[in-house]
Amino acid sequence: MSFLSLTYALFLLSLLIVYWSVQKRQWKLWSLFAASLVFYASLDSGQNAPWSLYYIPLLLIFTFFNFRLGLEVGENATLRPHITNLEIQEEEWQTAQQDWNRRRLKLLWFGITINVFLLLGFKYIPFFLSTLGSWFNWSAAQTAATWTDNAVIAPLALSFFCFECIAYLIDVYRGAPATDEFLHFATYKFFFPKLLSGPITRYHALISQTKSLRFPTTERISEGLWLIACGAVKKALLADNLGIAVDLIFGNLQRAGSVDLWIATIAYGFQLYLDFSGYVDIARGSATLLGFTLPQNFNFPYFSTSIADFWRRWHITLGDWLRNYLYFPLGGSRLALHRTCLNLTIVMLIAGIWHGAAWGFIVWGGIHGLGLVLHRLTHALSQRPPIQTAEKAPGEQSEAAAAQTENLLQTLWNHPIGLLLAWFLTQFMVFFAWIFFRLPNLKDSFWVVQHLIGHSADAQFAQKVYVEAIGLGPWQISLILLAIAALMGFIYAAGQGLKLQLNWPVKVLLVPPLLYAVWILAPADSLPYIYFDF
Repeated sequence: MSFLSLTYALFLLSLLIVYWSVQKRQWKLWSLFAASLVFYASLDSGQNAPWSLYYIPLLLIFTFFNFRLGLEVGENATLRPHITNLEIQEEEWQTAQQDWNRRRLKLLWFGITINVFLLLGFKYIPFFLSTLGSWFNWSAAQTAATWTDNAVIAPLALSFFCFECIAYLIDVYRGAPATDEFLHFATYKFFFPKLLSGPITRYHALISQTKSLRFPTTERISEGLWLIACGAVKKALLADNLGIAVDLIFGNLQRAGSVDLWIATIAYGFQLYLDFSGYVDIARGSATLLGFTLPQNFNFPYFSTSIADFWRRWHITLGDWLRNYLYFPLGGSRLALHRTCLNLTIVMLIAGIWHGAAWGFIVWGGIHGLGLVLHRLTHALSQRPPIQTAEKAPGEQSEAAAAQTENLLQTLWNHPIGLLLAWFLTQFMVFFAWIFFRLPNLKDSFWVVQHLIGHSADAQFAQKVYVEAIGLGPWQISLILLAIAALMGFIYAAGQGLKLQLNWPVKVLLVPPLLYAVWILAPADSLPYIYFDF
């Protein structure tokens, strides 16, 4: 079952009828839980066997494991023993409290370790074995890596599943109440709109909404349908058509020229954004019709003017997860500048390897880590207070020069030309890094990097790819990319700058033509969602 299918439309409609027909909160949760299991079981894993169905018992076991562990971690500290001597009572209570906190910490680390090993076991063992085999010329490891890669199929949504479990355990350890209702926790874990690719949602933020479930108003219904329609347009009408060109060009690297590689790189950046944000729109729209509000996951990331701003706008819930559960525990920016830079690098390398078991993802994370470090250093330099040098000693000349540099940086970043330059440098880095994201095999990605300038295409490349396969020339595709960018700019300016919003009757009227356009103009074979692989 795909979000962009008649089957999903019938599934969602049937669920809505049943869901809003029952009155009790418990029955609503049961209907959501059962529907989510049906949804997951119907997913296509890309294999002949129905692996999604087979993995449901495993995910249920680990859901129960995290549920029970959450209860243990969140159990109240031992009560003060009933002792008449208050001095002894206080001393014993403090000792018991310390022992209990140590036990809670051990339980937390046990839970984190189990979730991480679940993720490593399914997704990264072939990568580790292959790396060892290539480094040490170990043929047995290479053979084991090949066998494991073919024999072990990772459950869909495993990365998001593990990240949410870890977040729940840490939240409980930090003081949030642990749930004693397995149905609540299981419904949260399997909630089908956000199950496969997020948004990454915290348990307490989602389950608290079930306490006040009300049939959505007309405005909310129109908003849900509008989000679904917009998501369908982004995914099927734009991302999938761009994906055809991207796959053809990157699939024929040795024959493509520099212009073709630039077109594919930029098109992939748009494809990835439209594909993922389109999924999130449909997920949020479906949740809205069910009375839930899922967090926003994108906020026009290609209009950010720094890499830090990019990560506040791109995959927002993943950025929040990395900050709250990795960056801050490492020390965040509270320590020395060099330690802050190290923390940023570590976080982005982990973000890279989370996306996939390949060196290209690690390089992608390293590039973003380097960008964040450079941004942090530049920010620290430009924010230092100017040095007063009315009567400079000879040794103060260098400090005065540094102060002048800092003032120049402040002036530059506050000037429109400086903002434009910052935007260009940020987006150049982002799109350049997408090469390693799209081609995680370093041999392929480095080949692209080496041929981005001055490389001519094969004589028959244009005929086979543009004329026969795509039906559009490179300049026509470039104009389409410019049109998409201009449309994004218009929507960004209207919504963020002018604060213009469509009212609900207009949205309702636009939904049918948008869905009809998707039906008519979308490619015959829909491409799978890119983030389903992560």
